Amino acid sequence: MKAAVFYGKNLLKIEERPIPEISDNDVLVRVRACGICGTDVHIFCGEEGAAKTPAGTVLGHEFAGEVVKVGKNVKGISDGDRVSIDPNKLCGQCEYCRRGMGHFCTGMIGIGTTVDGGFAEYCAVPASQAHKVSGTLPYERAAMAEPVSCCLHGIELCNIKPGHYVVVIGCGMIGLLMVQLARLSGAAKIIAVEPMAEKRKKAIELGADIVFDPRSEDVPAALKSLGYTQIDTVIECVGKPETMEQAIAIAGRHSVVMMFGLTAPDDEIRVKPFEFFKKEITLRSSYINPYTFPAAIKLIESGRLDVSSMIYRKASLSELPEILADPVKRSAGKYIVVI
Repeated sequence: MKAAVFYGKNLLKIEERPIPEISDNDVLVRVRACGICGTDVHIFCGEEGAAKTPAGTVLGHEFAGEVVKVGKNVKGISDGDRVSIDPNKLCGQCEYCRRGMGHFCTGMIGIGTTVDGGFAEYCAVPASQAHKVSGTLPYERAAMAEPVSCCLHGIELCNIKPGHYVVVIGCGMIGLLMVQLARLSGAAKIIAVEPMAEKRKKAIELGADIVFDPRSEDVPAALKSLGYTQIDTVIECVGKPETMEQAIAIAGRHSVVMMFGLTAPDDEIRVKPFEFFKKEITLRSSYINPYTFPAAIKLIESGRLDVSSMIYRKASLSELPEILADPVKRSAGKYIVVI
């Protein structure tokens, strides 16, 4: 089979590998679609994502496909089932798992990060991580369940209540998901901040009420001039120190600032503790997707969450190294690798 194998910083090779064998508790998935994630970019660029990725690992953790082989102990999944894969396999035995904090599991296996993943024609997956999806759900949409599940965890931590005013900074795929989830959470006003005109347009289509271009507008001053002095939630989806600092500046009293974007490990931000005190800001972060994968699939299947229109384009496996290496290509939008 063809697979995209990570060998180190800026080194990803498309090569032939044997189709993986499965254990009694695994299923073999014929991968049909796998999304390119910001974590893949961090790994490719030599930075740590949620975990360290060993050289020789097949990347890809946002994927869906068809079950073609089932281990003898597997129940509830059959050959021919369409599945979306939750890539984070918990040990179930460590202190964090026992306390219901499984996303901090000390024995977690990351499919596509610590073990071979979905940028390949076939992937062996623990049956516990394969979630069945509707037979009519396109694979490209099913592959979006992983990023949606991460966003669901983040949006729950934002504690958005009906009537709240919400600002989303950055309208890539994650930001556009957050715009929609803020609307579904009852936000009365959603303001999106995004430098690219096409992404601002998409934000309006998906539920934002107002958009700002941070390159040409002083966003805090513009919000104040419009009378939006009480911003209840700011969700930062860029992963840069300057946009995180902007999020804090925008936040209103008794507000939540969600630092959702993934920075480089050594990045730092400047904060004024007095500003946190004066406005009683809660600074939050969100780590992967604990227990939200089934809800993500339900939302996607219901059609209440649009995961299709934000896909920039489909790409082939052979294009993956070039896309990961080119910041201009990456910034264009969400790519789904069709295999």
